[in-house]
Amino acid sequence: MMGWLDNESILVTGGGSGLGLALVRRFLDEGARVTVLELNAEKVAALQADFGSSVLVVQGNVCCSADNQRAVDAAVAHWGRLDCFVGNAAVWDHGLGLMAMTGAQLEQGFDELFAVNLKGYMLGAKAAAPALLASGGSMIFTLSNSAFYPEGGGPLYTASKHAAVGLIRQLAFELAPRIRVNGVGPCGMASDLRGPAALGQQHQRIMDSRTPEAIASILPLQFFPQAEDFTGPYVLLASRANNRVLSGVMIQADAGLGIRGIRHVAGGLDL
Repeated sequence: MMGWLDNESILVTGGGSGLGLALVRRFLDEGARVTVLELNAEKVAALQADFGSSVLVVQGNVCCSADNQRAVDAAVAHWGRLDCFVGNAAVWDHGLGLMAMTGAQLEQGFDELFAVNLKGYMLGAKAAAPALLASGGSMIFTLSNSAFYPEGGGPLYTASKHAAVGLIRQLAFELAPRIRVNGVGPCGMASDLRGPAALGQQHQRIMDSRTPEAIASILPLQFFPQAEDFTGPYVLLASRANNRVLSGVMIQADAGLGIRGIRHVAGGLDL
């Protein structure tokens, strides 16, 4: 059966777990040829064991320009081209507030978190742009409900995701008409998303400080999404057949959070 992404070459950063891994699986199901840039050696090994030659895995750090370029070069050499770059690797701050951090934590946490969440996106875009200009391809960046509203993280994470919105708009402007640049903003889900070592959060996963019930309770659709539930918008944005007209667009895939706000209790069940 034909997929929406047949023979499209897609590079995903942070594809070893959570949303990134769900995207790898969905892209494969849609017929794509997938490359992953992944930092963690255990996740690299798991990807290679699970997918074999179906996925090209490059171990490297999104904060390193050379590693991003190495992943792009590998994708082009192996698959013959690059059609879509998905910037997805990120770290979270577990909602740590401004007044809960020392000055040193704020300084070092900022450098570490923004290096991944923003510089990593810029470096990936820089590395991928020439190949995408050649293919007339696209870029997609993972945002968050924190890209639009407060209280989905602390000031570091929220600021980084708001900054990513500006990056998407600027790149969509600069790279038009050859490259479409868009974003997807998921809400909370179970993943291996962790925090900065500078804040002592490198071993703390998102679900260590949140529960499925707590996440579901603030969402108007009143369920706890799985990573797979968010993959559809990425397929739409990457698909040449389905997206010729969207660029500079942020899809808020947040189970309706935007209509209510994060502090409000979802209602409607008793109506």
